[in-house]
Amino acid sequence: MHHDILDVIRNIQDLYENNSSLAVLKDFERVLDEMDMYAYENWDEGELAYGPKVDRHWITAGFMWPKEKMPNPVAAKRLTELGCKVLYQQTHLLQPRKIKSPDDLRPNSKKGRIDRKPIWVVEVQMPKKIAFDIYKGYMDKMRGDDKEAMLNDGAVAKPAGTPAPMAGSMPPPPPAAGGAPAAGGIPPAPTGAPA
Repeated sequence: MHHDILDVIRNIQDLYENNSSLAVLKDFERVLDEMDMYAYENWDEGELAYGPKVDRHWITAGFMWPKEKMPNPVAAKRLTELGCKVLYQQTHLLQPRKIKSPDDLRPNSKKGRIDRKPIWVVEVQMPKKIAFDIYKGYMDKMRGDDKEAMLNDGAVAKPAGTPAPMAGSMPPPPPAAGGAPAAGGIPPAPTGAPA
């Protein structure tokens, strides 16, 4: 089996035209990131070859690397421990040659010759539940970070039980020394100050 660079390009174009597929791919990538796959040799240099394909229980995507940059197979164990299926395949990519001389042209054509470039393809089948659980944990963490950021918005720690300000609202100014704020939250001008 071989892969054609045109199929890879079409797959990427389809992803950008289909928001739901792009969202699935982001969820898929988030799992790889959470499992620290990119800490292993060459995993961060992979390119999407095909997918994501969504079935009833699985999300499948294939990634490719040049033959000399095989992704570290030890990393795949992290995914299999989660319930993923990982398949390594040595194959080739059909790619048109850059035309630099007449020898680079196909006979009776103005198109470049097709070269077979050896590659590694790693197919990952991920249970949908894993992608959903990690997405849910990610969103919970983001919500927690947002709440913490709102609480830490001021330089002074807020006492326990103080409600967080609404998003986009300005906190009322502190009361002036010796009095409560005037109506509308504007403190009265201190006595003796020029009007």
